[in-house]
Amino acid sequence: MYPTDKIENWFDGKGHWGQVSDENWFDWKWQMRNRLTKKNDFLEYLQLTDSEIQGFDIAKSKLSVAVTPYFFNLIDPNNPNCPVRKQVLPTASESNISIKELNDPVGEEKYMPVPGIVHRYPDRVLFLVTDRCASYCRYCTRSRLVSNAQDYGFHAELENSLSYIEKNTSIRDVLLSGGDPFILSDDKIEYILNRLNKIDHVEFIRIGSRIPVFMPQRITSRLLDVFSKIKNLWISIHVNHPSECTKELSIACSKLTSCGIPLGNQSVLLKEINDDTETMKSLVHRLLMMKVKPYYLYQCDLIKGSSHLRTDPSVGLKIIQELRGFTSGYAIPQFVIDAPGGGGKIPLNPDYIVDIKKDKILLKNYQGNIFDYPTSKDVAKQNISFIQ
Repeated sequence: MYPTDKIENWFDGKGHWGQVSDENWFDWKWQMRNRLTKKNDFLEYLQLTDSEIQGFDIAKSKLSVAVTPYFFNLIDPNNPNCPVRKQVLPTASESNISIKELNDPVGEEKYMPVPGIVHRYPDRVLFLVTDRCASYCRYCTRSRLVSNAQDYGFHAELENSLSYIEKNTSIRDVLLSGGDPFILSDDKIEYILNRLNKIDHVEFIRIGSRIPVFMPQRITSRLLDVFSKIKNLWISIHVNHPSECTKELSIACSKLTSCGIPLGNQSVLLKEINDDTETMKSLVHRLLMMKVKPYYLYQCDLIKGSSHLRTDPSVGLKIIQELRGFTSGYAIPQFVIDAPGGGGKIPLNPDYIVDIKKDKILLKNYQGNIFDYPTSKDVAKQNISFIQ
């Protein structure tokens, strides 16, 4: 089990970049300029496996490789199965495409009324503002467009997208994503947020970003000043493994929460990375220590070339079952599958409901004990069904 006792004990330091000045190391633009992107960059510090060497050739036409110096420091150079390494280094397995895997696994394209807007749900939209990230996850749902390795040619049409949101008064919730919105300049982020902030029917603005995890240096005083002026802003970060919960990330999260921004986390269930209860328990405990609510645990989407990272949904259900009752309720994320073809997020839960009868519901608790709860006479009229 990973130690979770004190944040002060968590990793920090420059590692391979020990000679870099603090001024550079804590400059997010330096981190971006010095990303490892080529095979030879990694060979300077790691002994790559044959599979990883082949993976770099596959990545050229699938999804680019990029890792910030900060995040690279979290890789154990002596462990080819390091859970951080497996998330960002390509392998030959990315060329294995199963019949069920898709370029657009969650069906975003058919819900795009204008380029960059995905309007799948009645009251909310996904607003894609860029196709670039600080580092690239090998299981990326949008690898068809992110990094443009597949020549998708995505260009964020900010004005058309903002105009669409302004004209559709049913939209109360806007989620900024991409790519990663935090890769944009402070001025561009400020412009987008200010425009959204002035739309009366937009009640809720969210940003999904992995950059605080890849590059916590991005959380600057200028960016916090931009965020502090937005009336109802929430941020979801993306942490998959306890090793990503560093002292630097904790400081970045503290800056965001001190600015009044609620934080959530979205993890992806990944084979031999976080697909066991002890690893997930350590992760969610560390998140709560950073005032980050574990929000979603995603079944890995059916993106082409991701089968080596995908585990069976039953594993996710088992993890949730083994968390419930054995840790804080706040610590338990909702396990979901983003339905193939555009069905949206579908929650999956262990079988806590044993049966639904006319006068009662039979329930099973975390210990396996059965309890009945009385129902009203109206329950039979509500067309509630139970599938065993």
